[in-house]
Amino acid sequence: MTITKNRQSRETISRMAEAAFPDKHIADIKELTEGMCNVTYSIAFTDGSESILKIAAKDRSGNTSNEVNLMGAEIRAMKLVAEKCSFKVADVQYYDTGNTICDGHYFFMEKLEGENFFLIKDSMSEEEIAVIETELGGISRELAAVHNTGFGFLGEDRRYDSLYMFVKHMLTNLLSDAEKKNIDILYDEKMYLNKLENDKSAFNIVRKASLVHWDMWEGNVFVKDGHVTGIIDWERALWGEPYMDDRFRMHNRDKHFLEGFGQTSFSEEESIRLRWYDIILYLTMMIEVFYREFEDKGQYFRAREMLEKVMS
Repeated sequence: MTITKNRQSRETISRMAEAAFPDKHIADIKELTEGMCNVTYSIAFTDGSESILKIAAKDRSGNTSNEVNLMGAEIRAMKLVAEKCSFKVADVQYYDTGNTICDGHYFFMEKLEGENFFLIKDSMSEEEIAVIETELGGISRELAAVHNTGFGFLGEDRRYDSLYMFVKHMLTNLLSDAEKKNIDILYDEKMYLNKLENDKSAFNIVRKASLVHWDMWEGNVFVKDGHVTGIIDWERALWGEPYMDDRFRMHNRDKHFLEGFGQTSFSEEESIRLRWYDIILYLTMMIEVFYREFEDKGQYFRAREMLEKVMS
């Protein structure tokens, strides 16, 4: 359970579907429980078609400072990928920001073919998983070729001229979030900022901002017949460096993914940046537990353990 899941009644969902698809009638509504932030429903219609409904939180009380206009960011990212990349994202069918039917923004999108990679991975062979990981590397390579003139979150218009300033902004946000809720993040704010300042030159090498999904873990990947059929949950998308994505993190950096991406080794400067992206993810995982008000604090302790390894 998380306070960002803005669940709605069947009556309200029916009104939302009627606005989006006036010629269709609902046969069934099913909540999809895999996601950890926004609530998502699978909508089946009497004509046999299906659609996915995603609803944003009604306010920002459960969001960290780096979660900026998540639904707007997701819509922007999906449209960009549809225009610029060869891999599949769901088509956005209807988007409503009026808050007249529902107290949160929402959109309907095409239902992707296949199954959630996270849910079926344990039943797959090593060879099948290697194919999926290699394809995900290719997808990250495609995203790396989509460029922007500045760094920043897709959910806002503010841009940073340097990667370092954007990463510092992300880190400062996390430190501030932790302080507000008195969350133990191992070290004090000054230590983190001083260490980042010492590594500034490693970031200044990067001149181009690339489109980054940021959260391409197995739960956001759909597969069918041994191949990737699409990527979901673009709400954290940003203009940054390709290495910022989840699949480059210390705990799940896979050799087949790296081969698909086209890079299996890293320079000293790249390794420094990779460590900072580890730090930012693990801090995020620790802090969001308290902002989402998770009853189970297991994610905090798992992320804390990984953060200790990176910092050591």
